[in-house]
Amino acid sequence: MVSLSPVAIDAFLTGDDDSAVIMLNLLRFEPDGGREKYLEYLQMAKPILARFGAKILFGGDGLPVLTTGQAQEWDAAVLVQYPRRSAFKNMIDDPEYHKAFKIGVAAISDIVLQPLKRIDSLM
Repeated sequence: MVSLSPVAIDAFLTGDDDSAVIMLNLLRFEPDGGREKYLEYLQMAKPILARFGAKILFGGDGLPVLTTGQAQEWDAAVLVQYPRRSAFKNMIDDPEYHKAFKIGVAAISDIVLQPLKRIDSLM
């Protein structure tokens, strides 16, 4: 079962809310029709994301992992930029998003949702 962690969400929201945050989504689809359901979810979610000032920066299929160790292969990755942490919270509280989220949850067997903040010295 895929779900958001209330403890992790609360900890995330206590951080600086003055800058954009990028959300890395690593996705593993359900074997029978998961990818198609996820595309259905995206069609519903895109206008909702836009209402909250968020945008998809990148989406792509996972290729074979090139490292050793406990690395896992993922079916796809998506990077979504939110203008602030609070925009993400407001979106996941939105009733229209709840409808889309139900389809998204049915599409994926596993997910990593990792917030990222920009480190300008790496650019």
